[in-house]
Amino acid sequence: MQLKLNGIWLMLIMLTGVFSLLFLWFTLFPGRVNPEIGQYFSARQISQGRDYVQGMRLVFIGGFITQTVFLLWLVFGGRAVALSRWIQQFTGGGLVSYVLFFLVLWLLLRLINLPFDLFGSYYWQHHWRFSTQPLGNWWLDYFKSAGLEVVLSAVGVALLFWIMGRWSNAWWLVGAIFLSLWLVVQSYLWPVLVSPLFNRFEPTKDPAVLAMVDELSQKAQLPVDRVLVMDASQRTTKANAYFTGLGGTRRIVLYDNLLADYPADEVRAVVAHEMAHWRQGHIAKGLGMGVLGNFIIWGLLFMTLKTTIPTISAIPRYGQYPPYTWAVIVLFLTLISFTANPLMNHFSRNMEFEADRVAVRLTGDAPAAERLQVRLAAKNLSDVAPPAFIEWFSYSHPPAPARIRAIQQAAE
Repeated sequence: MQLKLNGIWLMLIMLTGVFSLLFLWFTLFPGRVNPEIGQYFSARQISQGRDYVQGMRLVFIGGFITQTVFLLWLVFGGRAVALSRWIQQFTGGGLVSYVLFFLVLWLLLRLINLPFDLFGSYYWQHHWRFSTQPLGNWWLDYFKSAGLEVVLSAVGVALLFWIMGRWSNAWWLVGAIFLSLWLVVQSYLWPVLVSPLFNRFEPTKDPAVLAMVDELSQKAQLPVDRVLVMDASQRTTKANAYFTGLGGTRRIVLYDNLLADYPADEVRAVVAHEMAHWRQGHIAKGLGMGVLGNFIIWGLLFMTLKTTIPTISAIPRYGQYPPYTWAVIVLFLTLISFTANPLMNHFSRNMEFEADRVAVRLTGDAPAAERLQVRLAAKNLSDVAPPAFIEWFSYSHPPAPARIRAIQQAAE
């Protein structure tokens, strides 16, 4: 039985193909560097950043294309239907057949992506002397994340197909509500339940950092009592910081190597930037946009499945959708998340610009913020001169020169 290619599929496949080819082209041929960038970065830093990032981009697009081609072959080549029928015969049908189909597909996709994961997050990081993690620890992290993913996903898939059988015409709305609630719950629980599985977090005891945080929090009129230090140096030499959580689980997290390797005024600029995200409500705004996009995607998914999968009324209790529906859903979500990248990253970059501007007003120290951007980009081997398409499509944070210009404007 062949599944139907409707207009939504054709549009998604066409956009995915165009974006993939453009991404690959500009990864291989990034073009010339604007000479103005030379006032902040040496030719060697620019070249090394491009070489490192080119490898990471090839891993990303190679893994994505491989997975997508496999899913297209599986779904529209009839293999998913055949596997679904065999599993139903083997299990006798029922909810277990859906969970088993999910597990088989999950394992196949994991195996397909494993070479890309291993090369990008272990070999390439060691090659550039970023990773400090032994191979055994890398595998331990890999299996922990895989185990967490398969358990949560299996529960989600079982719940999804139960909902699809219970509300045959409104399952997309019920599913969108459930997932939106999960996004909110996850924002509360992830920092305190999941993140500690991979890293150790301890409240900072440095009196200078505490005094600096207290000063900035008073200026921002924000109570901050959770500034945590993460043992990032156990895995990487890269320095970073981030803001996470909602309500009582909100926290600013600083990498230990940031505190060890960067001067106090630049650490202050980092804390001010993360506090600015807090002050401007960026996590709540991002969550709100995620919930809105979630409803749109579920609605599109409902319309797509309705015209892709033939109605099957012979499946008791679980509605008209057979187990291979999960492969169709995974393909749909893979394509739509890829093609929606530019929109999501546009909002993210705007939030980063806003946080930079607010941070400069909090610290009153634009030069330190500028030096921070230069030092972070140089040490992390960022591509400071990305092709316009690459920046538009995949950059969640603006490149360093753009952030420096925004900081200078905010200080005027």
